[in-house]
Amino acid sequence: MQSEDRLRQKLRKIEALYAGASTAGEKAAAGAAAERIRKQFESASRNESSEEFKFSIPDPWSRQLFIALCRRYGVRPFRYPRMHRQTVLIRAPASFVQQVLWPEFEELSDALTSHLLEITEKIIREEVHEATQDADEVAEPRRLR
Repeated sequence: MQSEDRLRQKLRKIEALYAGASTAGEKAAAGAAAERIRKQFESASRNESSEEFKFSIPDPWSRQLFIALCRRYGVRPFRYPRMHRQTVLIRAPASFVQQVLWPEFEELSDALTSHLLEITEKIIREEVHEATQDADEVAEPRRLR
């Protein structure tokens, strides 16, 4: 199985976890998982008032993921004029944000970041130089007075 296929499978499993899937069959149905999460959002919206949440996500890939995840579940991401691009605001029930949206985003983001790091290191090792570890740490030179 290719690494991209493994990543897709992992992302589906993470989503199924936050959708409250209880059986193996439910966990395999990614589309159904997204629909269950949308229903959780709708239910929370009926039972509690929405609050405005502000997120600062400097990494463009993570920010893109967060915005897509919000839209997938019916949450509208926005920002006010003159706000930094890394700032994303949403209005949603606190329980949904704290128990579903943000924890799922963090797990998905970790999975994608690991995958991107793995791919980047492989390409650098194969096309630039085999040593991909961080720079050596050396003692600072003595200063003359």
